[in-house]
Amino acid sequence: MVVSGVVRGLNPGITDDFNPVYDAVVAFLDHHPVYDGNLTWVNPHYLYSPGATLLLSPLGLLPESAARVLFILVNAGALLAATYLLLRVFGYSLRSPVAPICYIAVFASEATINTLNFGNINGVTFLAQVAFIRLLLLRRDFAAGVVLGVTITVKPTLVPLLLIAAARRQWTTVATALTVPTAAIAIAWPLSVDPTDYLARTLPYSLQARDYFNSSIAGNALYYGIPSPLVLALRILFAVLVAVSLWLLYRYYRQDEVFFVCTATGVLMTAEFLLSTLGQQYYSMFIFPLLMTVVLRGSLVRNWPAWLAVFGFTAPDKWLLHRWPDWGRNLEYLRVTFGWALLLTVVFCVLTDRYLTARRDNRLPGHIDPPHLAPDYPPPDRPTKPRPAPASPAASQRPS
Repeated sequence: MVVSGVVRGLNPGITDDFNPVYDAVVAFLDHHPVYDGNLTWVNPHYLYSPGATLLLSPLGLLPESAARVLFILVNAGALLAATYLLLRVFGYSLRSPVAPICYIAVFASEATINTLNFGNINGVTFLAQVAFIRLLLLRRDFAAGVVLGVTITVKPTLVPLLLIAAARRQWTTVATALTVPTAAIAIAWPLSVDPTDYLARTLPYSLQARDYFNSSIAGNALYYGIPSPLVLALRILFAVLVAVSLWLLYRYYRQDEVFFVCTATGVLMTAEFLLSTLGQQYYSMFIFPLLMTVVLRGSLVRNWPAWLAVFGFTAPDKWLLHRWPDWGRNLEYLRVTFGWALLLTVVFCVLTDRYLTARRDNRLPGHIDPPHLAPDYPPPDRPTKPRPAPASPAASQRPS
């Protein structure tokens, strides 16, 4: 499957994310303008900051064909390494039956297929995300901050993860992650020919919603002509669901570190894709840590609606139906949006149901897990940090 993904990546896809990057770094090395593209076209544009251009500039030292092959191989290797690290986070080795299941799931997903086919950097970003989670859990705060800071410099997709480090009071991680991109931009600024064009043209464009290749609420609203008040109401509704979910996770699960960090990561990433101005289906690989929590006792995704949602944003299926073009177009363009929305709804419903049940049973302010949960399955085959057991109802009640 990995080889197949790489081979597909070497063939031209329906779009090309690599070519704008290569052209930009070559222009940077030749001291030519980088941010002079026509932003009215629908083809991929170069939207990275001057700091990202500096970090990616070594690609421009190679011929275009060699750079493309190297870029795809690096992303494929990063996806392999990220899946291995994610297994380690949950206490599994390559000997576990979980390993082949995870590798098949990752490389059969639309996110991986199109990341390699389009020549995108998502694979490296996914490795950075999982490495950040691993380092954060190991309390290696400075290293976690460096990893997150470097990937924010190149692509700010993982910025919401700063909230998790802040919630865990790992302030060194937060400070380092903010310092790295600032330093990279400061170094790259005098080396660029047109850095002010990035602020004046490219950055404002990247913050606007567009009506193509965009599965966010705002993107679909533009495509379908949905009234602005309804769009605003939908975004506020899901923002409230996300805020309540994150509060319940922080209040009752932050001591269960792997569960809290991976679940909160998935919630934040899904919220970003759904509520921001741009959400593309292949970003869904950054939700994989949440999906991996299905092996944990307290998982929020041990139910069929959650996996109906997962189908919506991970399946590489095509739903464009020539016999019923309207139905096919709606299924093709909306299933990702509905999938993200359903996943956030499931997380909110499971958490609030647990909270209300625990309050009704007088188990607050203790743990809100139901008394009878299926155990972790399959059991880890590597040593891992013990996870706290739920507090007993008697111990969790306030003294009178």
